[in-house]
Amino acid sequence: MSNPGKIAAVVNPQSARGRTAQEWPHLANMIENRLGRFTARFTSGQGSGIAITRGLLREGFDLIIAVGGDGTANEAANGFFDNGRLVRPEAALGILPLGTGGDFRRMLGVPADVPGAIEVLAAGVRAQIDVGRATFRDTSGGQATRYFVNLTSFGMGGHVAAQSKNFMGRFGGRAAFFWATIKTFLTYHGRQVNLVLDESSIRLPFFITNVAIGNGQYHGGGMRPCPAAVPNDGVFDVTVIEYAGALRLLGSISMLYSGEVYAHTKVRHFEAARIRAEASSATEIEIDGEPLGTLPLEITIQSRQIHVLVSPSSALAGNSEVLEQRKTVSQKNSLGCFSNPG
Repeated sequence: MSNPGKIAAVVNPQSARGRTAQEWPHLANMIENRLGRFTARFTSGQGSGIAITRGLLREGFDLIIAVGGDGTANEAANGFFDNGRLVRPEAALGILPLGTGGDFRRMLGVPADVPGAIEVLAAGVRAQIDVGRATFRDTSGGQATRYFVNLTSFGMGGHVAAQSKNFMGRFGGRAAFFWATIKTFLTYHGRQVNLVLDESSIRLPFFITNVAIGNGQYHGGGMRPCPAAVPNDGVFDVTVIEYAGALRLLGSISMLYSGEVYAHTKVRHFEAARIRAEASSATEIEIDGEPLGTLPLEITIQSRQIHVLVSPSSALAGNSEVLEQRKTVSQKNSLGCFSNPG
């Protein structure tokens, strides 16, 4: 990236199970050696990265590096907005992925290793991506709004996110999420939900295991519930997994990693720019991997809002026409559905 301007890092010292704080002097030297001088600010708790990022942008910083996991990247992205408007529209977001999930870096094609990720910060290209705006019921029962850059899900996904901080985390984010998923599979009961897509007046009832609304394709440390999602095409991919019982779901868990989820007979696939969801019982949601509340939920897309740094070899760095390699699954019906007819 030529002439990145003023650079700041928003650092989550608790990421990577606390190793980021221990290794920060070395990491800071690596960043400075490749990018030059920069300012570092440290988060102090959940949500603090939003205000830190917003303040840095108001100070005139041009590149914000989110140092941590998907939650840190989400907070940094939220800091780009204030009262629904971009604080500094020309600024860019970069990531140094040090968390346990790594789903946002998969979406951007950023390497998992520190030297590779820093090289993208130094020599990557800017691309604009869509952002989701979610309004939901927070944990205190009030209404909350949060932006997301990757994926939101509800049902089992929200419950798994709440259980994902577990003893398996020492083996990495994928192991922790896999363990939480298996545990939840064995105990989770379906939820009755209604979906309304775009401006349709039709309420679509489903008894679900999970619904994923993807700007990106991945969540849960490498699961791929929205394999056709493209993060700058102006629509979300909506994957509805209907309830099938614990044993059948366990037998199909590999589909969540394979990218073949649309082929399953219990999966329905839609695309929409606006999604409204409500449930007859408490249904947890997660936003970019963070368990933040419950339904009801309304999500709208904000087209090509944030500049991000991606590898020059990333599809996001190419011509927008190339990115319209949209769905190769079944023909859409009048509701925008690509669902398996079975």
